[in-house]
Amino acid sequence: MSAAAEIPDQEPPKGKRRLVPLLVVLVLGAAGFASTFLGLWSPAALLETVSDRGAAEAAPEVVFVDVPRIELNIPGGRGRVLVLSTSIETDQAQQGEILHLMPRVSDAFATFLSGIDPGAYDKRGVLEIIRGELLTRSRYVLGEAPVKDLLITEFLIR
Repeated sequence: MSAAAEIPDQEPPKGKRRLVPLLVVLVLGAAGFASTFLGLWSPAALLETVSDRGAAEAAPEVVFVDVPRIELNIPGGRGRVLVLSTSIETDQAQQGEILHLMPRVSDAFATFLSGIDPGAYDKRGVLEIIRGELLTRSRYVLGEAPVKDLLITEFLIR
């Protein structure tokens, strides 16, 4: 009977068994942090695919194509004139196509701007609305691929 009573005393306490996995996790976490901090590897590099690396290196050069300056009288009898200059952001390969279709782009811009209510120019946020509409019209004329963005370089009401 004395041998049966001694067997439960030989087991290690349950608290020490729970502490071992916690210590292993802490040591591995500290080793991972230290190796990343020292620059041995990068977690972001593991998530990046091979095609992403090639696309970043072969990114096309950005080109800005100027749209001819538009000056038009704002109807309403107050004698105000709108002056607008814009540039279309594209890549080198699409520049020729945009220059070829520039008369259509200018026509689409002038048609839209002449149809705006004269009171709208006095409202807040009109520049953002005009920019969005001109971008939509340039993509309608040129297509989605050539037009990356539209920049308003001059907006003047005198």
